Amino acid sequence: MCTGWCEERCTSVSGKQRRGKGVGLHSWLRVSLLFSALWGQVSPQCPDSCHCAWDTATVLCSDAGLREIPEGIPPETVSLHLERNYIRNIPETAFSDLVHLRDLYLSHNRIDSLASGALRHLGPELRLLDLSHNQLRQASREEFGSTRAKTRLYHNPWHCDCTLQELMETLNLEPETVNGIVCESSVRVVGEGSRWEDPGSQGEHAGQPLVKLLDSGMNFCSLQRKTTDVAMLVTMFVWFFMVIVYVVYYVRQNQAETRRHLEYLKSLPSPRKTPTETDTLSTGF
Repeated sequence: MCTGWCEERCTSVSGKQRRGKGVGLHSWLRVSLLFSALWGQVSPQCPDSCHCAWDTATVLCSDAGLREIPEGIPPETVSLHLERNYIRNIPETAFSDLVHLRDLYLSHNRIDSLASGALRHLGPELRLLDLSHNQLRQASREEFGSTRAKTRLYHNPWHCDCTLQELMETLNLEPETVNGIVCESSVRVVGEGSRWEDPGSQGEHAGQPLVKLLDSGMNFCSLQRKTTDVAMLVTMFVWFFMVIVYVVYYVRQNQAETRRHLEYLKSLPSPRKTPTETDTLSTGF
């Protein structure tokens, strides 16, 4: 039993213990808040309208109503899903920070154009590039860079020409879907059609798979060269015709000037004869 000085001592000790526990709790809360703030700054943030699975480095932005590539995609992303949105174009720097990307899904959008070098920044680790079910009509090797990823390009309204042929020969197309790359329109063969044919017609290769056309020996690049040669011949013919017309005009103008000059000379009065000195002497004699 504690009385007098003992009671005061007990009260003092218990108060210090309570204050010590309060100070310790307060310090622990401060450290926790500070750690949380630092962790929030360091830890990656998931883009709006997307779901991020950090354990697999996967960013899911499918069916999110996106109209453009979202900003703030974590640089550590390995798999990026952007299918079934309303994206229309891909800027040049859209994926410049995603050096670890292996799978890029862009199918079922409204992509109709790729910026020059839009896919050039994708790293060598890329294994799959899905651009199927879009609105692409034309594409070139410069836009895809040196990627060796398995590529899906089927179900696009392709315009088959030399540029697309060169792209097909460069890319690593997925064998299972390559027959789905169909020409909605194509370059016109030299001499094809008549003068009354609609200039907006799709060409004789519309509706045919591009790979089958190439396997059959079709060469759009040779058609382009023939078209260029014909255009050069037509240009040279027009130039030669204009030179001939100018020469004929020049000669006729000179002939007209010569005739006018001769007529002017004929219209001048002839000079009178003056008696010579001999005639004068003979007359006087």
